[in-house]
Amino acid sequence: MRIAFYAPLKSPNHPVASGDRQMARMLVKALHSYGHSVEIVSELRGFLREPVQDNFDKLRTEAQGEIARLSKLWARDGRPDLWFSYHPYYKAPDLIGPELASVFAIPYVTAEASYSNRRNSGLWAETQALVAQSVEQAALNICFTRRDHQGLAEAIPNATLSMLAPFIDTSAFLKTPPPSAPARLVTVAMMRPGDKLESYGMLAKALGLIAHLPWTLSVVGDGPARADVAALFAGLPAERIEWLGAIEPTAVPGVLYGGGIYVWPGFGEAYGVAYLEAQAAGLPVVAQDIAGVPEVVRHGETSFLTPPGDVPAFAAAIERLLTQEDERALLSQAAWRFVLDERSLDMAATRLAELLAKVSPS
Repeated sequence: MRIAFYAPLKSPNHPVASGDRQMARMLVKALHSYGHSVEIVSELRGFLREPVQDNFDKLRTEAQGEIARLSKLWARDGRPDLWFSYHPYYKAPDLIGPELASVFAIPYVTAEASYSNRRNSGLWAETQALVAQSVEQAALNICFTRRDHQGLAEAIPNATLSMLAPFIDTSAFLKTPPPSAPARLVTVAMMRPGDKLESYGMLAKALGLIAHLPWTLSVVGDGPARADVAALFAGLPAERIEWLGAIEPTAVPGVLYGGGIYVWPGFGEAYGVAYLEAQAAGLPVVAQDIAGVPEVVRHGETSFLTPPGDVPAFAAAIERLLTQEDERALLSQAAWRFVLDERSLDMAATRLAELLAKVSPS
């Protein structure tokens, strides 16, 4: 098929790395792997940081410009076979695809759409209504987490929903992980206010409770809250923490291979591509049983998930893996096998092809 691909939150071509950009790129790669022709049809970023009406009005005007441009292009060169919208939600609704799909009579498909009733106030109620309309219009909505599936099913009962487990491109990882450094902890996360900063704060507190153990921590990430993050860790021995800053995505596996345990609380994580990458490198995970984290790890098999907000429990889970090498090694092996066997791009591409075949115009 000829697929028109659009990611209103962040284009696959966006210059700033993030989990959203990474997943968008992997979806495009998965679609390509089955012979589909995929075109990123718009670079318009439909992200509203705050519910400001003027900003939304401006965005809608820009979206109408994109609709006019693509309509003219398709009238001349022919329409695509399908519109694929990645991650529309209340802060980044798809303002382009639903109208074009309707006018040109092509299937409209979403992936990782979400709906949250608690956002139904002010301008967010209007943007969520647009998301609900597009989800109801869609021939298929592909959900990555049970939480998103449940939210859509409750809010839009007529929506057509299917599941696709979160995945990564495992080609960047070794078939057999090298020997690890058991006492080296690793985390990979952007430094920004909100959930990320809250996770950094919880991690710093937990490490303070196990300062008697000989751990070190490597941190990959940067962002506007860098100074705030550094302040959170100021009470810990500076020589134990390695600040690596932002690095190229291709360099992340090398950092992971140098560690022994992946530690990240995960407040607000949709699911967390970084957890899958860590496990692909053979690192067991310590995280919270929160948000979408349980979708990408297996508690007691590849990870330990602790109760939300429970700092002592989080610290105890890290201590357990630091002091129980046999158990850490078992989780390490299981984590690596889990991702390579069940969460690879090849597995996802097969599943995606099966799903799209059901809505293919042919």
